[in-house]
Amino acid sequence: MSTLVISIPARGRLRARGSDAAAPEAERTAVDYSYVTTPDGLDVQNHGRSAAALLPRASNIVAVVADCDVSWHRIVLPKAPAARLRAALTGVLEDALLEDAEAVHLAIAPGAVAGQPTWVAAVDRTWLRRELAWLQRANLFVDRVVPMSWPDDPPIGHFSVADGSEPGTPNAVSLTWAHTDGVANVRLHGGLGRALVPNPPPPTTRWSASPAAAAAAEQWLGAPVNVMPVEQRLLQAARSLWNLRQFDLAPRTRGARALRDSMRRFMSPAWRPVRIGLVSLIVAQIVGLNLWAWQQRSAIETRRESLKTLVKASFPRVADQDIQRDPAAVMQRETQSLRSFAGKPGDSDFETLLQAAASAWPPERPVENLRFEPGKLSLAATGWNDAQIEQFRSALRPGGWRVDAGEGRITVSRARGGLSS
Repeated sequence: MSTLVISIPARGRLRARGSDAAAPEAERTAVDYSYVTTPDGLDVQNHGRSAAALLPRASNIVAVVADCDVSWHRIVLPKAPAARLRAALTGVLEDALLEDAEAVHLAIAPGAVAGQPTWVAAVDRTWLRRELAWLQRANLFVDRVVPMSWPDDPPIGHFSVADGSEPGTPNAVSLTWAHTDGVANVRLHGGLGRALVPNPPPPTTRWSASPAAAAAAEQWLGAPVNVMPVEQRLLQAARSLWNLRQFDLAPRTRGARALRDSMRRFMSPAWRPVRIGLVSLIVAQIVGLNLWAWQQRSAIETRRESLKTLVKASFPRVADQDIQRDPAAVMQRETQSLRSFAGKPGDSDFETLLQAAASAWPPERPVENLRFEPGKLSLAATGWNDAQIEQFRSALRPGGWRVDAGEGRITVSRARGGLSS
């Protein structure tokens, strides 16, 4: 199952809020996104920068938010129902947020337990909602939104060239310091970085730097760092358990989206044995049905040829073309002719039908009137209840007779194929 990881550009800080919220379409569509595709979440398949409409397609899409766009808050998770948890978080964090609580989107750490300390991520709601909408317009439905860094242990220090800065300038490189007490993003220029990082740093600290910032990072740190290109850092972020799509930004799973998600899961590697088994079962069913149909056709054709042979032997004066066309009808017609010639009544004659009806007719009930037509004998049954009609029907059923009742009459006829109704 392929995954597309997209880096959402950092939110502009120099633009007034009003103009930022109403960025012109022409300007917004010109933004390029850094991206990486991976088949397993570990190896890079493809990477680069592209407009949203030209980004590769994948079965799973993860969007990564820059370090400077997420603030972190340590709280005790309120004990509240899921429907009221967002309001409870707002009440707890109201004094800690720099913006109005309704303008901030909140997300709880994975595995958080009510009544226990946990981390809460805060992001500008309008900005994040707009970014997701722009990707959705390009038919890119984001499954997860993750932060680039999060509070972690052991600590992680990553050096990169700040957006909009020229590599080599004194204030170009920034340090992202993620540790158990939160995440901070500071410029190397000045003493804030030195004050932020313990001296000496914890020995388990994982240091990394983008290629453009590696030299400045090693000079500042006095030790070598692991060079980590942006595509590797995006993959690292995508492997986290965080998902900022919570509460009102939770992905919708109805209608076409639900069908798309179900098909994506069905086509994932984990479901491959199920797909193979299902295809094998369908193929076996098709082969079995065709084999069964062939056997049935062969049996029917064999019985038809046997019937033709029997009719031709029994009635040699009948034309071959009549026998080939419908041997059963020929046999019925010729047998009826022989019976009539011998003076014996057939199943559809009046005498036979009357004899069958008389064998089951209640002796205490006189026959008021009757009506005959070829193959059917109708008798008046005024005042009969359902139990009496069912008893009459049951008595004639073993003999292959059919009994229909309605409008005060009972009709006796030979059941189709000689079986009862």
